[in-house]
Amino acid sequence: MKLTLIQRDDCQLCDHAWETLAAAGVSDFDPLWIDDDLGLQARYGERIPVLRREDTGLELDWPFDAQAVRGFVAAR
Repeated sequence: MKLTLIQRDDCQLCDHAWETLAAAGVSDFDPLWIDDDLGLQARYGERIPVLRREDTGLELDWPFDAQAVRGFVAAR
């Protein structure tokens, strides 16, 4: 399964999301910065950071903890 962490540069919440993913045992994900994409900024705005499953398109909005991430990854 491919995961994407949608985020902004210089974002403290995004830094916390990286730490949360590590605590959940998730080390394989692709970062997607939206700073230079007006379309993504309009879509995600204040929802950042967002964890997206590329296989299902499901998204987990911040705030999330390690337990929520593990459940999100395990969901079918």
